[in-house]
Amino acid sequence: MPALPPFSVLLPVYAGDAAEPFARSFVSVTTDQEVAPAEVVVVVDGPIGDPLRRTLDEVVAASPVPVQVVELPTNVGLGRALNAGLEACAHDIVARQDADDVSLPARFARQLPVLAEGADLVGSAIVEFDTDPTHPGLVRRVPSSPEAIARQARWAQPVHHPSVMYRRSVVQGVGGYEDVRYLEDYWLFARMLQAGAVFVNIDEPLVAYRVGAGAYARRGGTRLCRSEIELQRRFRRLGFITGAEFARNVALRGGYRLVPESVRRTAYRARVALNNRTGKGTS
Repeated sequence: MPALPPFSVLLPVYAGDAAEPFARSFVSVTTDQEVAPAEVVVVVDGPIGDPLRRTLDEVVAASPVPVQVVELPTNVGLGRALNAGLEACAHDIVARQDADDVSLPARFARQLPVLAEGADLVGSAIVEFDTDPTHPGLVRRVPSSPEAIARQARWAQPVHHPSVMYRRSVVQGVGGYEDVRYLEDYWLFARMLQAGAVFVNIDEPLVAYRVGAGAYARRGGTRLCRSEIELQRRFRRLGFITGAEFARNVALRGGYRLVPESVRRTAYRARVALNNRTGKGTS
């Protein structure tokens, strides 16, 4: 097996994040990991409140690995905050972590060998939880092989963004994160795949993903529908999808954003059950 390379963890935080989940998230990618990162880069996306600031200071002081804090004077949004964090990372391999999710202890030990063997991005299945990651809920699986991921990407998210480790050079080589509100990760992954990047997913949950109240409401609405249509237009201009796929995606993915929340909840849970049998994505 190739030697495991050093890597950075990129963890953005903003005023809407709560202090206790952030602390738990931080510990999950440092103290709790079987293979620890060489550094954690925390991007503070604009002003944050005193409780979160105190917690940030505490976890930095207690961290068993070096921490670099990147302070942005104003809130610029996730995509631009991640770009700023990527610039600050000392290593080419970067693991994404959200401030309210929990990485399971084997995550990096399982993902790093895949990157060391030549993949450009590796993700995993994730398991949902409400408030306590020790009481997990739905498991969300995604296609595993590069070929299945490429097929899936023409219709739905091919990887779970909170689970990914990737090569910074490949991400920055296609322009990094660009502004497509709520969907900047999907647009990045499409451009990476179109450029020939190799994606792999591990078919086991390596991240506990917090859903909580409002999870289904956030999947819909007119603003998200508009972003969905803009994303599909970009896909078409890129040559990532055909005209027929564009029409299908706008009708089905755009329509999904506009149905009542109760319908969206039922449809989503049915899709998770089906996709867990077939290995397809759920985004």
